[in-house]
Amino acid sequence: MKLARVALLAAAFVAAAVLLPFSPAGTAGQRIALSIAIDGAIGPASSRQLEEALKVAAERNAEVLILQLDTPGGLVTSMREMIADILASRVPVIGYVAPAGGHAASAGTYILYATHVAAMAPGTNLGAATPVEFGGLPSLPGGEKDKDQKDASGRPAGDAMMAKVTNDAVALIRSLAELRGRNGDWGEKAVREAASLSASAALQQHVIDFIARDTTELLQLADGRTVDMAGRKEVLATKGLAVETLDPGWFIRLLAVITDPNVAVLLMLIGFYGIVFEVTSPGAVAPGVIGAICLVLALYALDLLPINYTGLALMLLGVAFLIVEAFNPTVVLGVGGAAAFLLGAAMLLKIEGPGFAISWAVIGPAVALTLGLALLAGSYLWAARRNPPRIGGEAMRGQPAQILDWEGREGHVLALGERWRARADDPVAPGDNVEVTAVSDLVLTVRRRGVGNDGAKQ
Repeated sequence: MKLARVALLAAAFVAAAVLLPFSPAGTAGQRIALSIAIDGAIGPASSRQLEEALKVAAERNAEVLILQLDTPGGLVTSMREMIADILASRVPVIGYVAPAGGHAASAGTYILYATHVAAMAPGTNLGAATPVEFGGLPSLPGGEKDKDQKDASGRPAGDAMMAKVTNDAVALIRSLAELRGRNGDWGEKAVREAASLSASAALQQHVIDFIARDTTELLQLADGRTVDMAGRKEVLATKGLAVETLDPGWFIRLLAVITDPNVAVLLMLIGFYGIVFEVTSPGAVAPGVIGAICLVLALYALDLLPINYTGLALMLLGVAFLIVEAFNPTVVLGVGGAAAFLLGAAMLLKIEGPGFAISWAVIGPAVALTLGLALLAGSYLWAARRNPPRIGGEAMRGQPAQILDWEGREGHVLALGERWRARADDPVAPGDNVEVTAVSDLVLTVRRRGVGNDGAKQ
């Protein structure tokens, strides 16, 4: 009985020790402000980082979440996900452009407009929110294609598409400005004219709420401000709060690497290399395992990006052609595969942005290397096919042999260091040197060396 109680107490102690560090409530009575930093391009990793931070902030009853921004912009899809998370948050979000020298350009400007409180550090800037990057095949400036295509109003088709995207972006930033009581006119100017502001100019234009040198001053200036939490007014009490920084976990760091479209494409190529090597050399194991992991990671990353599936299909088709070229040399398949891969890469992303664009300095050499390997493997395979066989019955033809014993038309010979049964049409005797002319059911057919197929000496 005592043993059972001791075991129960030990189990309770272990459970408490394991669960306490992950308790969402935190230390009883402690008021905290959580902080995360988005440093770099806005993408799937940034969206995931903010989503998890808001969840932790809600579980721990944090007073505010400080979102520190230093970004050149990024993907529109990820930006909209982050804005939706901020608008639905149960914890007030303070947007803070920092450190000095940082900026919140393009997508960062929209996110700052969405936060409940917006602030900037001295020496920072924001703006340049015009949507200018699109995926698909690049067109030459002033090309005839752009001149010939018109929309219903007679404008070039490219201008019509740009106008639609720009008007949508203006509507978004104006709606955010109206929700947070900020300068919507300047927001529209940032979208239409790519306008930018310094920290002091942004304060004068009522784009931000105040300027703060550090997080301590940030919390002091935010204290007492009234924010709108989904229609509910809430007064911030942030003065003197302890600030705890939430660092991104290993998965978010991994996501930030693999969602670079260039890394995703390279992972896909490595995956195909590994699987093909495993298929051609069964039992190696490691290439197959590494290839499968890389291929799955590449497909997962591409699924998170706004990709054009036609471009992805062309890339896969190109890789398939290059693999076939390695086993069945035609040159045509190799060149066609490289062309299909490059066209697919050009069409891969529907929407591009800072940090999320195909780099031809990376993709070009990768395709050239793949084509070179395919052609090299094909040339070796073609040469191997033309060489005489080295194993099996065909490899025995023409091999020298020596008569060991003989009776009538049959006996035994020594060929390639082994004893074989043999037969011959011409008379031979033990000790004679002969050559193999055929193999049938492990029986060699031999003849005297230097005698032709017609029996005449050569």
